[in-house]
Amino acid sequence: MSDAPAAPPPQDDKLFAPSGPTAPPVEPGPAGVPVSSIPFRRPLRLRAVLRAGLYALIVALLLPYLLVPLYAFVTPPSTPMLWRYLTGQRVVRTVVALEEVASAIPLAVIAAEDQRFCEHGGVDWAGLWQAIEEAEDVEDLRGGSTLTQQTVKNLFLWQGRSYLRKALEFPLSLWADLVLSKPRVMELYLNVAEWGPAGEFGVDAGARRAFGRPASRVGAGEAAVLAAVLPNPRLRNARSPGPGVRRLAGIYERRAATLGPLAACLPRTRGP
Repeated sequence: MSDAPAAPPPQDDKLFAPSGPTAPPVEPGPAGVPVSSIPFRRPLRLRAVLRAGLYALIVALLLPYLLVPLYAFVTPPSTPMLWRYLTGQRVVRTVVALEEVASAIPLAVIAAEDQRFCEHGGVDWAGLWQAIEEAEDVEDLRGGSTLTQQTVKNLFLWQGRSYLRKALEFPLSLWADLVLSKPRVMELYLNVAEWGPAGEFGVDAGARRAFGRPASRVGAGEAAVLAAVLPNPRLRNARSPGPGVRRLAGIYERRAATLGPLAACLPRTRGP
């Protein structure tokens, strides 16, 4: 009889199995690394996208403020012009210096659009509050927009009316009035505003379409007609003005003749 110890009886693995539900097997990841050990990177990527979007927004908001000083020397295209270029539509413009524009034109524009142009600092607060009191909604606030506001809108912003656009327009207008001289603001306005129904931008293109001659040879009555079509040159025709346009032109012509000191910030330019 052998003295060697007897071998232990075989153990049943089922007796030592966990009593709860069995965990699913771990799938191997790249290079044999279990998927459970690979860090989850989606939140990091989301934060990177949000950060990039924030930086892009800051650049978009600050870029106009950096460009305004450059526009003291350069006359850029307007946003409506750029849109027409991108969509293959007709654009006609000849940039002209303020000294090459008949003096009746800036006077008529001030009489029609912004009689306190030489006095305010880019935003006519008194006129704005009056326009707000008289307006039923944001669509009626055009009367509160100065020539400076209309200029920065044409250069940097979109054309649809909204409170957001107005909020962006106010500080940019104050900055433009601080950096640019009044004659330069007027010169930019005359060269970027839309003056005709078929892609005519700038007062020279508008004068040539309406009267067949350059802006340097426009008289007081014709200048008033050009100013009268400014709110919507696609519907109001300076070449063959209707009764409403002629009535407004008469008002603006008489008003321009009495501006006097209200236009003192502008140099005397050409006559017709």
